[in-house]
Amino acid sequence: MGLIWFGMMILGMLVAVITGKTAIINEVILQDAQEAVVFAIGLTGIMAVWLGLMNIAKKSGLINSFALLMRPVTRILFPSIPPNHPAISSIMMNMVANMFGAGNSATALGIKAMEELQTLNRNRRTATNAMCMLLVINMSSIQLIPLAVLKLRADAGSQVPTEIIASAMMATGISTMVGIIVCKVLEGREG
Repeated sequence: MGLIWFGMMILGMLVAVITGKTAIINEVILQDAQEAVVFAIGLTGIMAVWLGLMNIAKKSGLINSFALLMRPVTRILFPSIPPNHPAISSIMMNMVANMFGAGNSATALGIKAMEELQTLNRNRRTATNAMCMLLVINMSSIQLIPLAVLKLRADAGSQVPTEIIASAMMATGISTMVGIIVCKVLEGREG
C-alpha cells in the first residue's frame, strides 16, 4: 500500500512539473500538512477520551458485566474461546469502541484482543477462526454513534452533522451481518 501512495505522489509531482504548475506542490504540501496536524490533534482528543473510558469501564467491572450479558452472542461468534478468557473482555471493549465510532481507539483495543486470541492459537503462523471473526466484526463495525464522522462533518461546517446516524447504523448493521454470515459459512467449510 505504501508503494501505491508513493507512486501516486510521484505521479502527481511529475504531472505538476510537466504542466508547469510546480508552485502548487509547495502550496499543497504546506496547507495539507497543517490540516493533517489539526485533524490529528482533534482525533487524539476523541481517542484519549474513549481509551480512558474503556479503561475505567474495564477496571470497574462494567466490561465484564457487559461480557456476561453478551455471552450468548459471543458463544455463537467465538465458540473456541473459553468463557472466562481475557480475550472476551478485550473483544467486548473493541466492539463497544467501534459501536460508538471511536475507530482509532478501537484499533488499540483490537490489537489487544488479537494478542489475547494469539495465546489460544496452536499454529502461530495461521489466524484462527476467532481471529478472523474479530477482524471482520472490527472492520465492518456496527456504528451506533459514529463520533469521528460526526466530528468531521461538524468541522466541515455541516448544519446537521447527526443526520447520518440512521443510515450509518443501517449500513454498518448490514455489513456486519453479511461479514458474520460469510465467516460462519467459511468456518463450516473448513471441517
